[in-house]
Amino acid sequence: MNKDIPIENIYFMLSYAFKVLNHDSYRNMAVEKFSNLADMFAAILQKGIESQVKRYLNREYVVEKESLSTLRGKIEISDSINNMSFLNKKLVCSFDEFSVDSYMNRILKSTVSCLLKSKISDKRKKQLKALLAYFSNVNEIDLHNINWKIHYDKNNETYRMLMGICYLFSKGLLQTQSDGKFKIMDFLDEQRMCRLYEKFILEYYRKEHKEFSANSSVIEWQLDDENDVMLPAMQSDIMLSKNNKVLIIDAKYYKQSTQVQYEKHTVHSANLYQIFTYVKNKEAELSEKEHEVSGMLLYAKTLDNHLYPNDYMMSGNKISVRTLDLNCDFSEIRKQLDDICDKFFCK
Repeated sequence: MNKDIPIENIYFMLSYAFKVLNHDSYRNMAVEKFSNLADMFAAILQKGIESQVKRYLNREYVVEKESLSTLRGKIEISDSINNMSFLNKKLVCSFDEFSVDSYMNRILKSTVSCLLKSKISDKRKKQLKALLAYFSNVNEIDLHNINWKIHYDKNNETYRMLMGICYLFSKGLLQTQSDGKFKIMDFLDEQRMCRLYEKFILEYYRKEHKEFSANSSVIEWQLDDENDVMLPAMQSDIMLSKNNKVLIIDAKYYKQSTQVQYEKHTVHSANLYQIFTYVKNKEAELSEKEHEVSGMLLYAKTLDNHLYPNDYMMSGNKISVRTLDLNCDFSEIRKQLDDICDKFFCK
């Protein structure tokens, strides 16, 4: 993978993936220069936490244990005996407390504490330390053992972006080099970067090309009978639709964008089979109306120079292979994505 993606491009990708970053309170960050990615994460969390504090910090009921002289909640017999609290005419009780020591606040505090140990500017450290004062009653949590399956509702929806940034940071998705650029640490991190890459492209088209319908749509299997037992779901990364034209894009972020067998470089066979299956099932679904269905494998550009742009006609449908260069000015990235629309929808 060409690892030299400018930090500002990572920020722009995040700003599309997390649309809240386009709000006024974050807007000046688009032109801010960060010394490294940790500094960028710190800046986003600083702005986000400041905004959250102005609203309110999330609270939830947590179980507290305390030695009390008056009964409250449930008596913990074993703890009371072990602590011999009854000698002081007290019992250990467990009870629910509506507390700021919520799971999401623990994640925030732990992430900020970790960022304070990173190479971020002294100014940023001072700002983050000031914000930690609001978390004085919040415990820290091991960032390696977090359950990220968090339920969001109207009361905590504003935490979604903050948790997303904490997730990326805690998983070590982006590791900073001495020159302020990043490298992928291992394959698991490549998977997470792939998810960000997919989300960025989808949200870019949703925001910048409202003339299309842009979704991550499920494609139904076009079966000859009712038996769909054990068939996997066909979940497209990006599906662009306009009038009678449909373009299904499968976004791929790999260190190696080709497979090699007997010294011959080819497109990943599984990727090609997948996009072909998506296109043919969508084609069958629309068979009773005028339509044109195409597919595209859109790889993040790598140092593997064996992948060339190609268009294939397969059983009446165009299947294209393209790369997206992320190592350039963001205006050029926009142009590359816009050109895809022009080629497939404006001819």
